[in-house]
Amino acid sequence: MTQILLPLALIGSGMAAGGLMIASLGGAPLLLSLPADRYVPVHQFLVTRFDPFMPICMVTAMLTDTALAALSRDATRVPAGVAAALLLGAIVVSLAKNVPINKWVGSLEPGVVPPDWERVDPRARWRNWNLVRTGLAVTALLANATAAALAL
Repeated sequence: MTQILLPLALIGSGMAAGGLMIASLGGAPLLLSLPADRYVPVHQFLVTRFDPFMPICMVTAMLTDTALAALSRDATRVPAGVAAALLLGAIVVSLAKNVPINKWVGSLEPGVVPPDWERVDPRARWRNWNLVRTGLAVTALLANATAAALAL
């Protein structure tokens, strides 16, 4: 079972960590540098490129790690369980923090800045929560890499 589940967990967590790293290293700095009237359409464009790819990667990796932790009888059990917990944390942060911001920005008319923009500008909050979930996903990938090393 490890021979099937572990590669799937590595692929899913690697793709999730990679996608979130792209957003952390490129997307967030870009969005923070834009004037407000350009930020909204660029954010709307980028979000449609990452959904549903990112949720599929994170959920698949979390479920695969959960199965690996539950079914494995070898040394991969603990790091797989840790990876599953970390991915669950990344999913919770996504659903509770980043997705509501994405939905709010998605509801705005492109090029039209709300009059209270200085107060409601979500860019720093989105970046900060994205860094949290990126850290969780990268640490989950490291846990999966540890499981793979232990399986050798």
